[in-house]
Amino acid sequence: MNYFDVIVAGGGPAGTTAATLLAQYGHKVLLLDRDQHPRFHIGESMLPMSEPVFKRLGVDWETGAYQRKNGAEFIDESEGLRVRFPLASQHQPYQVERSKFDHMMIENACKQGVEVHQLEVVKDISCAQDKVSVRTDKAEYSGRYLIDATGRSAMMGRRKKSIQRIDNLGKFSLYTHFYSVDAQAADSLYETGDVKIIIVDIGWIWAIPMVGRRLSVGLVVQKDIDASERKSSLFDQYLADSQLLTDVLQGAKREFDIRAEADFSFVNTSRHGLRYACCGDSGGFLDPVFSSGVFLAVKTAEMVADRLHIALLAGKEDDPELHSIDDADYTLGFNSMRMFVERFYHARLVQNLFSVSKKSEELKEDILGLLGGNLWTGKNEFQKKLLKSRQAQQLGIIDIAES
Repeated sequence: MNYFDVIVAGGGPAGTTAATLLAQYGHKVLLLDRDQHPRFHIGESMLPMSEPVFKRLGVDWETGAYQRKNGAEFIDESEGLRVRFPLASQHQPYQVERSKFDHMMIENACKQGVEVHQLEVVKDISCAQDKVSVRTDKAEYSGRYLIDATGRSAMMGRRKKSIQRIDNLGKFSLYTHFYSVDAQAADSLYETGDVKIIIVDIGWIWAIPMVGRRLSVGLVVQKDIDASERKSSLFDQYLADSQLLTDVLQGAKREFDIRAEADFSFVNTSRHGLRYACCGDSGGFLDPVFSSGVFLAVKTAEMVADRLHIALLAGKEDDPELHSIDDADYTLGFNSMRMFVERFYHARLVQNLFSVSKKSEELKEDILGLLGGNLWTGKNEFQKKLLKSRQAQQLGIIDIAES
């Protein structure tokens, strides 16, 4: 019988997290994914505060398959500025190869009772007062609730025309992976596992070490550049201009040709409604400079799953305002990271604020809290200032840090 308590669309970190937690609660869960794992996905860096969610999921990090991440270093080579933030204290974050990591997550969901259908494309959805109906290219299903974890495809948001772009952050990225990163200059990368953020005049470059002396490198462009210039030569130019990357990548080889991602950041103004909720990137996506993507995916999925479990037990999953009680926490987390990224781009955050943090332990701890994903303490003064900033007020972002 094609009837389920919950139907989850999307098999990335958000979808597998929500599906696994609900299956652990004892609900009958179907997860539909249009692709087949393992599959390539960019976005390799985890935040420390995601670890408690992975523990709930039963994810085993001790296989040696992933690179331990001990910190993040922000570098402005033109000004000779380097600021490092240690991140591995209370929780241990990792740098992951997403194809391997996402595959592990979906296999874990299967082991814990989720019915997983891969290579099955959702064609139509109806969220009615009494049930959810889903038609795919292979079958029809019905259930009590739908979770949209379709990533930047944002299935429900685009159906409801509730996607609003954020235009003043990164516009697009160019990236690849390197292997045989064996130069002596790269040794410290793999000893520390630090992510490197290199500031350039048109945006920033990431360098993320992975196991097996491999390196993810990407250029994120914030300035408006003609589409004809969005090609590998731009990527090559900025890598060549970086002495650090020139030294690190000496003798290294590319795994694949330069790829591009565009239309980075957006908010979804209809994240939940009658018998549905969005989590992960489908609820809103931010420029990846602070590696918040997977973290917000698993945290928002956890939030949705826990709230939905209570409603399913009480038979109240038909309440269109079911998830409104969590809006304040979602908004605090998302907007805190959004304003942090805004400040990075528009207030010379690395050159000014980060260098000042060397002289103020309190400020440094506040920044560490944001970089680690510790967004809900209510005690982070820097976070409160971000939410009260002029940019936040101009964007209509409500300061809820003190509410």
